[in-house]
Amino acid sequence: MEAREIELVKKYGPDNAELQALYDQHIEYERMLEKLEGKSYLSPAQEQELKQLKKKKLAGKTKLQSIIDQCIKAEG
Repeated sequence: MEAREIELVKKYGPDNAELQALYDQHIEYERMLEKLEGKSYLSPAQEQELKQLKKKKLAGKTKLQSIIDQCIKAEG
């Protein structure tokens, strides 16, 4: 995530449980992806897990961005 997005999550997260939960989940997905991508060899099951994690991370980030946009509009 970009620094601006992280700042907005920190600003709006304490008042928006869904936003905070999505951000926490996004960070966890990043950690899991880094762990898998750091391996020199992935089994077929790990390859599948990697693909699924990437899809989940992208879907979560899209929802996260939508909530941030709503917060900005409401403030604006």
